[in-house]
Amino acid sequence: MKAKILITGGTGYIGSHTAVELIQAGYEVEILDNLYNSKREVLGRITGITGVEPKFHEVDLRDLAAVRKVLEGGEFQTVMHFAGLKAVGESVEQPLRYYENNVGGTINLLRAMVETGVKQIVFSSSATVYGEQEVAEYDETMTTGMKLSNPYGRTKYMIEEILKDVATSDPEFRATILRYFNPIGAHPSGLLGEDPNDKPNNLMPIVMKVAAGEIPELSVYGNDYPTEDGTCVRDYIHVVDLAKGHIAAMEKMGGEQIQIYNLGSGRGTSVLEMVRAFSEASGRALPYKIAGRRAGDLPEFYANPGKAERELGWKTELTVADAMNDTLNYLRKSCGVEI
Repeated sequence: MKAKILITGGTGYIGSHTAVELIQAGYEVEILDNLYNSKREVLGRITGITGVEPKFHEVDLRDLAAVRKVLEGGEFQTVMHFAGLKAVGESVEQPLRYYENNVGGTINLLRAMVETGVKQIVFSSSATVYGEQEVAEYDETMTTGMKLSNPYGRTKYMIEEILKDVATSDPEFRATILRYFNPIGAHPSGLLGEDPNDKPNNLMPIVMKVAAGEIPELSVYGNDYPTEDGTCVRDYIHVVDLAKGHIAAMEKMGGEQIQIYNLGSGRGTSVLEMVRAFSEASGRALPYKIAGRRAGDLPEFYANPGKAERELGWKTELTVADAMNDTLNYLRKSCGVEI
């Protein structure tokens, strides 16, 4: 058995897929989650895929004493930190809640790590920290924290800066910051997928609800952008590729105190191309309507993932078509949707 890893937010979408990949790679995994936006049954699904039941701690990161207790008894090598609120629109409506949960919770986690001698963290950040740039292709050398359009993005930026400050205070501390683009897809087993408790905000969970008949049609926000078909273009990455990126990043830790990597495909796909890809995979048209633009939506951006390939030996292997097929398999197998 390899080292022991604590995953915060480990019953969530990305955390649960990363737990599977870690277990299958021979690591011992424990999960910490407050189940606010995920389900306890995910633990059984992880066990169903891997044959291993991870130890679970139902703990909120805002409870410092409880977090410290988990870390005190764990002998963890690394914390993978996914836990956090992530709805952009909701963050605009409830900024204090986002700062308290995302920034305050991370401060508690880091304080507990310092007190218990855990020196490594892999942080789930976001491409939102880049804000509005003059070019569509984002790389890690770009300035961050400027022209951020919402509190969610600012919480990610603030946490990145806090990690840098902790590293300055402790030469043994190591943090790897992973800036995600747009995770999609599901585990090929059909047992794990994206299933938030709250109202979906991202494209694919809404597509899934339209396919399941829970929502009548998808709203496409704007078709007059300066892109090939007029709809917004984003970089979509299969969640299994994303999970594997975390392992590659963790296994590279030990050199520079702060490492930052984009995790994306390096390719842009428009909203209408995503609609067509789902329709082709399912064999039926996905109903949609054109709606007005949303404030703050950029026409186009995608990752330059070259640094991750050069330094981590990681790159995406799965396509948008793979993600659509795996999403359909999850809907049929785990959600009982007939498509």
